[in-house]
Amino acid sequence: MFVAGIAGIIVASVNGNNAGFVLTIGLCIVLAAVALLTYGAVTAKSRIDVFDEADAEQLEQQVTALVAAGAPEDRVRALVRDAMRLGRR
Repeated sequence: MFVAGIAGIIVASVNGNNAGFVLTIGLCIVLAAVALLTYGAVTAKSRIDVFDEADAEQLEQQVTALVAAGAPEDRVRALVRDAMRLGRR
């Protein structure tokens, strides 16, 4: 669509320089780009790895804070594992 649109703009510019036709082709290219971006945003299934790493770091800080407050580390980590299993269902 984009290659055809650029070719159409070039042909329309060379062949009489009709501003209405050039603007129409340009608008079609813009609409195709917006549709492509919308499709990509709607169908995205996974998050970017950087966000997962940031969430994991925050979770580890919370576990460390609970252990520092006196909670047994093995029970806190078991709770986190159980919560993650439940969240994946």
